[in-house]
Amino acid sequence: MAHDVHIIGGGLAGSEAAWQLARRGVRVRLSEMRGSGNGITPAHQTDGLAELVCSNSFRSDDDEKNAVGLLHHEMRRLDSLVMRAGEKARVPAGSAMAVDRDVFSAEVEKALSDHPNVEVVRERVDALPENGLTIVATGPLTAEALAASIVGATGADRLAFFDAIAPIVHRDTIDMDICWIQSRWNKRTEASNEGGDYINCPMTKEQYLAFHQGLLDAEKGEFKEWEADTPYFDGCMPIEVMAERGVETLRYGPMKPVGLDNPRDVTEEFPQGRWPYAVVQLRQDNALGTLWNMVGFQTKMKHGAQVELFRTIPGLEKAEFARLGGMHRNTFINSPILLDRQLRLKSAPHIRFAGQITGCEGYVESAAIGLLAGIMTASEAAGGDWTPPPPSTAMGALLAHITGDADAESFQPMNVNFGLFPPLHSVGKKQRKEAYTSRAKEKLGEWLTGLESFPA
Repeated sequence: MAHDVHIIGGGLAGSEAAWQLARRGVRVRLSEMRGSGNGITPAHQTDGLAELVCSNSFRSDDDEKNAVGLLHHEMRRLDSLVMRAGEKARVPAGSAMAVDRDVFSAEVEKALSDHPNVEVVRERVDALPENGLTIVATGPLTAEALAASIVGATGADRLAFFDAIAPIVHRDTIDMDICWIQSRWNKRTEASNEGGDYINCPMTKEQYLAFHQGLLDAEKGEFKEWEADTPYFDGCMPIEVMAERGVETLRYGPMKPVGLDNPRDVTEEFPQGRWPYAVVQLRQDNALGTLWNMVGFQTKMKHGAQVELFRTIPGLEKAEFARLGGMHRNTFINSPILLDRQLRLKSAPHIRFAGQITGCEGYVESAAIGLLAGIMTASEAAGGDWTPPPPSTAMGALLAHITGDADAESFQPMNVNFGLFPPLHSVGKKQRKEAYTSRAKEKLGEWLTGLESFPA
């Protein structure tokens, strides 16, 4: 079958993009290397489209108080294949949406194989096409040859590495009666925040020693067999590994207190005093200033252990995390630099990227970016104008983060969360989540009304 758009990768993003294109009358060639005899990945167990390689959960389905549940709602409004198949494959999981992974994959594959506008081809693609509308959705385990081709097109460094993820904290859950804002040695730029660039959490010697021991004792996750030979990303060592090198190592690394002058004097309430023994620093992670990254805190500790230990840090006792730390093999591009607002590669705009390779994290987020890439490409193929969903929607916030709002220098994979949304400072904290979802649903409805390529 002659095709209008070539999609490389039959995971959740590629499958969703193919569905969105096909239902708008666009002919699609969907290339998937699994099943071709020329390509496998160490993580997949089958050659089924949209195979879920880790958990079988799409996380919370609550669209009133949860960002990922809101994303579910928005995708259903756009007739998402992933959400449609998920409903057919759903298994009991309380308020979460979990699926039978085999049924889910089979439902996706059947829908695409039965559609007259989709041709599923089992083939490995080793290079980016030089022309023709293309969507690359090859995920975090992109094959070596294609990864090399992407490197050649982007000028980026090698893509496969241990992606060191530091935890991200919601700004409004940090206790600023304990912490303070300052740059080390008061070095600031024109772009600096008032007072400095870092939120500083001070520690006494006793607090530091207890925290150091907690790092040594915490339960750690294991690397998967297929990750074992992948090197750490340049200079990014798990914080617990640094702690194992000696009790003072962290005080000369990410927790060094030099050049930081706590404005508070020593009191019973603030025993850290003006010159703390150690400091945990957080750096602004998004343009809105709602998310702050724990500097140097990449880790392989299990998530429960992270929450328990990090809440012992002065000022973070009630911290809520938009993302917890991790280290795993990943393949993603620096999207805020390389892609335009329509997910097109700036150096080769006939190519779009979608899914986890763009720097989103999670099944649903990956599928959502595939959905948007499909609609964008359908609009382009029809000669129409594309208006992205508002950043106050879950899809729009995720898209804006990937394509420009995130800090390119510290860009790391991210799940959808309310910290990506334009803030609602006038709404109380208890009502804020409901306010975010209410606003998002209203704005999504307005956007859909004006979307010319959206079928009735």
